[in-house]
Amino acid sequence: MTRTKSKLKTASRSRPVKTAKRNPPKRPVPVAAISGTPAKTRAGTKNAQVVAMLQDRTGTTIAAIMAATGWQQHSVRGFLAGVVRKKLGLNLVSDPGDSGRVYRIIDDTASPPKADRVKQPA
Repeated sequence: MTRTKSKLKTASRSRPVKTAKRNPPKRPVPVAAISGTPAKTRAGTKNAQVVAMLQDRTGTTIAAIMAATGWQQHSVRGFLAGVVRKKLGLNLVSDPGDSGRVYRIIDDTASPPKADRVKQPA
């Protein structure tokens, strides 16, 4: 006796077709870079609190920002470089003081922000 051949099973699940990965969209250009005016921060946030501290005539230290926000030192430095200088486009200067380096925002719009920065030794 011979056996009858069983019917071939068709695939019950079809595999999704793999496609090439797409490149993520590039970050949008900050509003400050397009319009020439600094971007605004929302009131009542830690960012607004730090910017207000920096806009004070006497300025502020990293230690004072750490106490006010609860951030760590490296987070404060990253905020100053990434948000204040780059994203908001504000003119941040630092001067050595008695209690440490004092950071403040100056409203000198005639000169570019990089010209007023003090170079720090490495």
